[in-house]
Amino acid sequence: MIDVVGTLRRGWLNLISHIDFPLLLITMSIMGVGLATVHSATIDGNQRILSQAGNMGVAMVIMWFVARLPPQKLMRFAIPLYVLGIILLIAVFLFGIKINGAKRWLPLGFTRIQPSEIMKIAMPLMLAWYFQKYESTLKFKHYAIAALLLFVPFALIAKQPDLGTALLVGAAGFYVIFFAGLPWKVIVGLFAIAAAAAPLLWSMMHDYQRKRILTLIDPTSDPLGAGYHIIQATIAIGSGGPIGKGYLNGTQTHLEFIPEKHTDFIFAVYSEEWGLMGNALLLVLYILLIGRGLIIASGAPTLFSRLLAGAITLGFFTYAFINMGMVSGILPVVGVPLPFMSYGGTALVTLFLGIGILMSIHTHRMLVKK
Repeated sequence: MIDVVGTLRRGWLNLISHIDFPLLLITMSIMGVGLATVHSATIDGNQRILSQAGNMGVAMVIMWFVARLPPQKLMRFAIPLYVLGIILLIAVFLFGIKINGAKRWLPLGFTRIQPSEIMKIAMPLMLAWYFQKYESTLKFKHYAIAALLLFVPFALIAKQPDLGTALLVGAAGFYVIFFAGLPWKVIVGLFAIAAAAAPLLWSMMHDYQRKRILTLIDPTSDPLGAGYHIIQATIAIGSGGPIGKGYLNGTQTHLEFIPEKHTDFIFAVYSEEWGLMGNALLLVLYILLIGRGLIIASGAPTLFSRLLAGAITLGFFTYAFINMGMVSGILPVVGVPLPFMSYGGTALVTLFLGIGILMSIHTHRMLVKK
């Protein structure tokens, strides 16, 4: 007689065998907050909640598939994914579509893609593979080669121009190099060189990028232009007070003062409705997410998996820090979404690829120990 219950139980256990439930619970909590905020931000116009729920479903299926791949198989994707990303970035430079003054999209006939998103995962994957390969013979030249591998996609993305994505890709690569043992004296030297090169970098910036930095210093210098985003976002955050105005009651949101309110500036919508207490709760969720990721990284059995897990985890921190800093008026305005909160399919898939990789590293480590 067929043991139906036993078969179903074994099937279910196999289905969830590579899911890290603490990580999933934290991520789902942030997504739940994000979905409710997207609903509030778009309730007066083009409602996006069903579309975002669909994006989340697709992203979680991809996460599940990636989590089942052992880290050894992930290593095989490092070089092909990096090379593909570079080729596509060059193709964008040559054949890309220019939208709002930036050439970031590559047309494929039936659709268009943004290749820079690939590098958010390909970059740390490639560098983690590289340092794993030379783990026993690491010398300064290996750090220099790694820096060159990082500089090429960073420069191609910044040239589009897409400073926000370039910063995320650059940060992901830097975290791998840092965790691989980059000496502090080199880091200090790099910061000194960057400070000395600041005037040159300023001269190389586009006009709109320089204007964003100047507006950061004094948003009121252009209140209806470049300063509008920052002024309206900070008004929304400040008007939330200690406990907020309540769900669906944000006046800045529903009177259409907040720009890009369901994407890059969703934190302003959330802050107005839930206030300081809500922001504290959201920060706790992000701290738990980062903490869980660092625990997974610290317990990883190989250099490759430790570097990859650490870089992905701090990548989440970079996403949140840049977005919240931008919306709060302490950083220049760049196109960086709030992770697992902002509306959008491409960024969500990239983020869940990272979650899937963390789950893969953690659950396969547990299987090895057994």
